[in-house]
Amino acid sequence: MTTVTLPIPIPDRLFEQLGLASQDQVPLELRFILAAKLFSDGRLSTGRAAEMAGMGKIAFMEELGRRHIPVVNWDEEEIRRELGNV
Repeated sequence: MTTVTLPIPIPDRLFEQLGLASQDQVPLELRFILAAKLFSDGRLSTGRAAEMAGMGKIAFMEELGRRHIPVVNWDEEEIRRELGNV
């Protein structure tokens, strides 16, 4: 596994605004945010995004729900197709 380390300056006052108790939570939060974005853009599957976030698939999906990020991103055609199968 490749690890990428990036110096990302974050002002101290933002920790409270972001709801982070300590700097130790920043890498986990950023991993989740990146994984969630790549998932919502359709670039990663649920399983791969969960792996990137360092979480199990179910836990990742639950966290998406808590953050109001859709777990299913269907376009209109996919919705019609699914409703036609009901």
